[in-house]
Amino acid sequence: MLEIKDIHKAFGELEVLRGVNIHVDKGEVVAILGPSGSGKTTLLRCANFLEKADAGTLIFDGEEFSLNHISKKEIARIRRKTGFVFQNYNLFRNKTALENVTEGLIIGRKMPKTQAVEIGKRALEKVGLSDRCDYYPSQLSGGQQQRVAIARALAAEPEIIYFDEPTSALDPELTGEVLSVMRQLADEGMTMLVVTHEMGFARNVSNRVIFMEHGKVVEEGNSKEFFANPREERTREFLRTISGHMGSAD
Repeated sequence: MLEIKDIHKAFGELEVLRGVNIHVDKGEVVAILGPSGSGKTTLLRCANFLEKADAGTLIFDGEEFSLNHISKKEIARIRRKTGFVFQNYNLFRNKTALENVTEGLIIGRKMPKTQAVEIGKRALEKVGLSDRCDYYPSQLSGGQQQRVAIARALAAEPEIIYFDEPTSALDPELTGEVLSVMRQLADEGMTMLVVTHEMGFARNVSNRVIFMEHGKVVEEGNSKEFFANPREERTREFLRTISGHMGSAD
């Protein structure tokens, strides 16, 4: 359902993406791994047009788009089918959990408020926060705030959700509640592209893993095979380095 071909992105002299190719099939969970500075987040942001790529092609639902020559109307149309969960929640501090979830529906999609509230409450219930609708972000833990952000993405009924290091800002004890929601979504067939440092999630929940470094894909493959028998020496070195953190996804 999603394919990105030969994507390039530079910030000044720094080449961040150097001809990356990826694809995500419907219902698939793809984890993107790699050391800091490998281009993972930039890839995700370019895929959702939060950054403008210098070159490349995006194929979404059978339609082909130029990543550096695309109209605002086309971007808006693609974004209506996608959700994005940020590292640091990106919640409105002056709005309740429910208002954060419904804002995009009411303002962006011109949905009647009563309908948006109904959808918002269902989304919050799905992430285990039906009793926190009227709480403000300052009254919620980091894990709860990130679950509100996931509910906001779900409320738009996206075809794919992009996750950018969704647990990196959380204390370890709060990470599990977010990963549990993501595992539930995976079990239900939600298509997800996940930049993560959570090796347990990548190994046990994702269908496929992409390992990036220096703006290129070093290796990709079936998750179980990737962790059991990595082909590239650089991949083996990376996995050895982080092997102490490879817990379960729960």
